[in-house]
Amino acid sequence: MKKILLFLLTLLTATHGYAQQADETAIKQLLEKESATWRAGDIKGHADCWAIKPYSRIVVSTIDGNMIDVDPNLMINPPPGMMGKGGTSINSNYKMSINGNNAWVSHNEESIAPDGTKSYTIEFRMLEKINNQWKLTGQSIHAYKPK
Repeated sequence: MKKILLFLLTLLTATHGYAQQADETAIKQLLEKESATWRAGDIKGHADCWAIKPYSRIVVSTIDGNMIDVDPNLMINPPPGMMGKGGTSINSNYKMSINGNNAWVSHNEESIAPDGTKSYTIEFRMLEKINNQWKLTGQSIHAYKPK
């Protein structure tokens, strides 16, 4: 009986670890997609990354100390010319807390404009798993100059 219980406990622990890793991978892929679709001007692809809720919020702290409270609906229905300016980005230093169908993630982003200009942010993202798909529901972005 002890062996069966030990086996079941080991199986449960391994299964949980696999599920956690699968969620982490799916979240990273979503965040990479969200960054790429914004720069490419792919409105549908970008909107697919988001689930706007009544409690959704996007707050941006600018490099000069100002704060912008962005309407979350702009993520799924941006005005012409807001998206698609090109460039690329590199996300790093992911830190995650995943609890069931809710997660928050922080990461660093290095954005590279088409002319090669670089900018840096630390980003906090709030996500929900809806119909087995991770979706962004909010974010906070903080621009900084690296030392």
